[in-house]
Amino acid sequence: MPKALVEVGGTPMIAVAARQLLASGVVDALVVTAPPGHGDDMRRALGTVSVPCEVVDGGTTRQASVAAGLATADGGTDVVLVHDAARPLTPPALVARVVAAVRGGFPAVVPGLPVTDTVKQVAREADEAAAPRVERVVSTPDRAALRAVQTPQGFDRALLQRAHTEGAARAATEHLAATDDAGLVEALGETVHMVAGDAAAMKITTAHDLAVAEMLLEAR
Repeated sequence: MPKALVEVGGTPMIAVAARQLLASGVVDALVVTAPPGHGDDMRRALGTVSVPCEVVDGGTTRQASVAAGLATADGGTDVVLVHDAARPLTPPALVARVVAAVRGGFPAVVPGLPVTDTVKQVAREADEAAAPRVERVVSTPDRAALRAVQTPQGFDRALLQRAHTEGAARAATEHLAATDDAGLVEALGETVHMVAGDAAAMKITTAHDLAVAEMLLEAR
């Protein structure tokens, strides 16, 4: 099933994520992109929410899905948040912090955390499929200058629309599509700013992540 429908503490991930967004007090509408064929499933999982909410079919890549959601968003919206349902425990205070920064004059804002692991850049070898896979290290970036980016990412609506329009040719191909919307803004030559993230905004990717998220939810 789509990851957004997996339950966290007995509640679909998408519903938990929506609840956290709305608890921030700064979100007045939701647009949810669903894998084609799962729109009704997503609506049932969301249930009744306190703001206008639309569910639309997403695309073949994350970038294409965001573009579909952006096209559906109310034209009067001046600030857009792009959020991953896979980060369902994102604190409402973080959501509010991103919006406040955008409204404070920074048109592209992402939350991020310092990287604590040493990071290695590796070369892509021609025999990547060989087993066991051994990769060649080419550099060790200074981790003091690195941040792990989270969501929601916040944007001035006009800037995000321009970024998606200019980058539309990349959207249909997985290896070319942007992995986050800030990357599309950077491709325009525009500046992206960062606010402090939160460890609770972890991304659920594996069964281990899900178990950790459920323990965090129970602790709350």
